[in-house]
Amino acid sequence: MDACDLPIKSENFSGWIGKSVLTEWADFGIFPCTHSFSHSQTVQRSIMDERTLTVPVTVRQLAEWVHGEVVGDADRVIVAARTPREAQPGDIVFLDHLRHRAMLAQSQASAYVASEDAGLAEKTLIRVKDPFGAFLILFQRLNQIQIPELIPGIDPTARIDSTASVDPTARIDAFAVIGANTIIGPRCWVRSGVAIGARCRLGAEVQLHPHVVLYDDCSLGDRVIIHANAVLGADGYGYRFQGGRHVKIPQMGGVVIENDVEIGAGSTVDRGTFGPTRIGEGSKLDNLVMVGHNTQIGRHVLLCAQVGIAGSCTVGDYVVMGGQVGVGDHLEIGDGAQLAGQSGIKGDIEPRQRIFGTPGVPIREWSRLAMAMKKVPELLELVEKLRDQLDAYAELPPERADEGRPPLREAS
Repeated sequence: MDACDLPIKSENFSGWIGKSVLTEWADFGIFPCTHSFSHSQTVQRSIMDERTLTVPVTVRQLAEWVHGEVVGDADRVIVAARTPREAQPGDIVFLDHLRHRAMLAQSQASAYVASEDAGLAEKTLIRVKDPFGAFLILFQRLNQIQIPELIPGIDPTARIDSTASVDPTARIDAFAVIGANTIIGPRCWVRSGVAIGARCRLGAEVQLHPHVVLYDDCSLGDRVIIHANAVLGADGYGYRFQGGRHVKIPQMGGVVIENDVEIGAGSTVDRGTFGPTRIGEGSKLDNLVMVGHNTQIGRHVLLCAQVGIAGSCTVGDYVVMGGQVGVGDHLEIGDGAQLAGQSGIKGDIEPRQRIFGTPGVPIREWSRLAMAMKKVPELLELVEKLRDQLDAYAELPPERADEGRPPLREAS
């Protein structure tokens, strides 16, 4: 059966495009294609394939959606955009580079999205300036991904203090709680089970996913996204030793989240002692990230999963920290620094340095250390042989001592 004969059947599918899945595809590099399949293959398709397009979509139409150029069969019918592992005839897939060109011979998809300079004239493709961006558009439209619509209103089960202010264009879902003197800005979406304390400020188009907690005095800028179960504004880990016991230091600062910040599920940002803990504009925190009290994080910083930053640190702009990086307290991380996964940082980091290891060292130095570590077993074996020789030499009687002495090297 040719792709043009594919039955166009299905039902609507709603949900979000998973960013981690798309990143995996991009790393994979190539999204293969070819033309024929059997009926048995259609039965094995995933549940997302059980849907219908109201009108058959051709490659030519897809190219119009993304302002691309068609090479090959512009009238070929496309059913879905799909990952490389699931690709079947009738699917379009994504090609970012040609590292995996050999996979094209084994592919079963019908077309793919590629850069303007891509070859492969024997395949049907859509050439665009930004293949990844174009594929995002096609994936959403072909797979009928429905972005949840913000419908203004307040669920009757929500509890909102009489002194709080909620913009009429905002949406407050079931069982949300909003404290005294809190302001909810235009087009905000507070989802079910969110708890917002007193004197909080939400800018425009903020999204708080289910069960987010904002303690008192948290301020969020515009277009901030906080994912489920994240907690902002809990007391910082501050104590002083007095009279033989650890006495709590009141944490009276707040938390400031600037515009366009996204914070992942289960992450925590503690409130400052006197002033606020701050996350700078455009920064993105992965799931399960911990930011200690008084820490100041710059603009457009990336913190991967399980990063832990102790209190009173300063993190510059455009810093990247890999997964499970640990940063000690009262340290300064310079602009543009890159800290590799599982690095342990115990001292200040200069701008634009690339750091790896525990304790963290420049990555070139770590590479030399790693190469030296490979030679340790050989060196230990050599030391053991030398020790045996010295022991044998020590056991010789004085008159025979010269017999066991290692030969002297001649001067070069």
